[in-house]
Amino acid sequence: MINRNSLSSSRRLSGFTLVELMITVAILAIIAAIAVPAYTRQVQKARRTDARNALLDLAGREERWLSVANSYSQNTTDLGYTGAWPVATTNGYYNVTVKVPDPNAVSPTNPSFIITATAVGTQANDTACATFSVNQLGQQFATPSAAATCWGP
Repeated sequence: MINRNSLSSSRRLSGFTLVELMITVAILAIIAAIAVPAYTRQVQKARRTDARNALLDLAGREERWLSVANSYSQNTTDLGYTGAWPVATTNGYYNVTVKVPDPNAVSPTNPSFIITATAVGTQANDTACATFSVNQLGQQFATPSAAATCWGP
C-alpha cells in the first residue's frame, strides 16, 4: 500500500510552481534594470580615458613641434599622424581635431592651439561628456559638463 504522505512530498520536489518561476523572473528583471545602465555608465567613463590620452599626447607633440619650429602645427604629418583631421583615437571612440591658432586665445599674436576630441559611434551616447578640449596653456575643457566631471578620475 502507498503512503499518501510520501506521494505528496514527492510531488513538491518534482519542480517549481509557476508563481516561484515568475518571482524569479521579476527579481532578475529588477537586477537587470539596475545593472545594465550602471554598466553602460562605467563603460562610457572608461572610454573617456581614450580621449584624454589622445589630447594629452597631441598636446605634447605640439609642444615638441614648437621647440623645433617656433610655432604650433595644424598639419597631421608634423605631429606624426597620417591623413587629415579629424583623426580617430586609438580605440575609435573619439575624433580629434587641432586648430592653430586657438580661436578663443586671449592674445592672437602668441602661438596657440586647441585640440578637441568629439565622441563618435556608441560613445556619442555619452551626453555628459560629448567633447574634450585642451589648449596650449594646459587648460582643460569639456562640454556640456564641467571639466572636472569629464577630466577627473
